[in-house]
Amino acid sequence: MSKSLKRVRAALDAAKIDTRIMETPLARTAADAANAIGCEIDQIAKSIIFQGQDSGRAVLFITAGGNTVDATKAAAVAGEALGKADAALIRTQTGFAIGGVSPVGHLNPIHTYLDPRLLEFDVVWAAAGTPHHVFSAQPHDLRQISNAQPFDFTSQ
Repeated sequence: MSKSLKRVRAALDAAKIDTRIMETPLARTAADAANAIGCEIDQIAKSIIFQGQDSGRAVLFITAGGNTVDATKAAAVAGEALGKADAALIRTQTGFAIGGVSPVGHLNPIHTYLDPRLLEFDVVWAAAGTPHHVFSAQPHDLRQISNAQPFDFTSQ
């Protein structure tokens, strides 16, 4: 088991989240993950990270798989202009590589926002630290463990 996957498992266990971690074929996109799991694309909780242009900090947006982060709305939520986060910032902040960024188990605290669309489901699925692993969670549990604030920051 990879260090990243172990960190996600430990975070879920510590929060007493009843979950299942599942290995999938490569699931770098929400559509790939949904097909592998057999769920709706919006049940995939994508972890999208931007970099604050003023603060330099990483900001995480957990969004439903069929939605995209609207840059203008996201900047308003974050309170600063946002730009693309590079692989080095993402790895330093979260401990995960692009393609397997989990919404939980980060190396460092991160400001996190949640797409309210995810709250409409009984179960959602998120990356478990690798491009080949996902975990299931009730949306309210995911919100709690990721310390995410729900906001409308998407376009469909």
